[in-house]
Amino acid sequence: MALSWRLRLKLHAARWLGAIGGAFVAAFFLAARVVPYAWMAGAGGWIARTLGPRLKPSRTARANLAQAFPEKGEAEREAILRGAWDNLGRTAVEYPYLGRLWDYDPAHPERPGRIEVVGREHFMALRDDGRPGVIFAAHLANWELLAVAAARHGLDIAVLYREPNNPAIARIIRRIRGQNMGRLIPTDLRGGLALVGVLKGGGHVGMLVDQHFSRGPLGRFFGRPVRTAPAAAKFARAFECPLHGARVMRLPGGRFRVEMTPPLAIPPATGDAAADEATLTQAITDVIETWVREQPEDWLWMHRRWRVEGGAAPIPSGVDKRGAAR
Repeated sequence: MALSWRLRLKLHAARWLGAIGGAFVAAFFLAARVVPYAWMAGAGGWIARTLGPRLKPSRTARANLAQAFPEKGEAEREAILRGAWDNLGRTAVEYPYLGRLWDYDPAHPERPGRIEVVGREHFMALRDDGRPGVIFAAHLANWELLAVAAARHGLDIAVLYREPNNPAIARIIRRIRGQNMGRLIPTDLRGGLALVGVLKGGGHVGMLVDQHFSRGPLGRFFGRPVRTAPAAAKFARAFECPLHGARVMRLPGGRFRVEMTPPLAIPPATGDAAADEATLTQAITDVIETWVREQPEDWLWMHRRWRVEGGAAPIPSGVDKRGAAR
């Protein structure tokens, strides 16, 4: 069946836009070889915090902030929103610098640098105990640094990741990640089976678990009902292995803190596997809420985290359709 001229035009336009986007990203990565990190990160943060609050995702972010922090005034929440956009802009432009950002020297942890590590002993315990392990994380600061931290500590880890839709951009990102991280597993139908294989072989898996998952158990986040992916809890219980949390924090002066928590306590099985997984998933969610409350501008507020009936907040008054304050 012949394609209509409108469909052909759309397909050609999509290919051209994809090619242009790929060329732009490739040029940016080349420029990053000569442009200092501090300048590029500053520019990315400024652009994002200037334009971001006027974009449609800020409508979601403002609703999320209003329900998470009802005790804060509008000015405080707007400051968090600008900080979240600043973080997202910096994270986006930090991809080509990932390998160069890591300057932590485990032999001399007292030396000042761009990276500091808290809980290094937990990285080493996971590396050396000969057991599988699960690490959960959240979209905080530059979360990509967590996989870099594991690799630099010699920790064998497989990380779930979602590829960009643009094939050219996906190839570039895959190459950067592959040079600085452990094994990367796409989040497709085979991803779960691949993670099971890693754990059966005594390896370690890392996953981001702070976003909505429609088939997850019902829990609470900032006092509101949410559904969360139970994979981390399911794997930790099934393999009876250590379960750790890991996060990145942005510090003043373009620095980062990478933190690994002690292993979470896993309650004894009750005989109800679904309830046990829900309980442990809630414990994980509670840890993430503590992290977000501590430094809220580091988190990805633009995501629709609260989608359960009774959990989603109405769009605050005084916000237009673009998400900008009127």
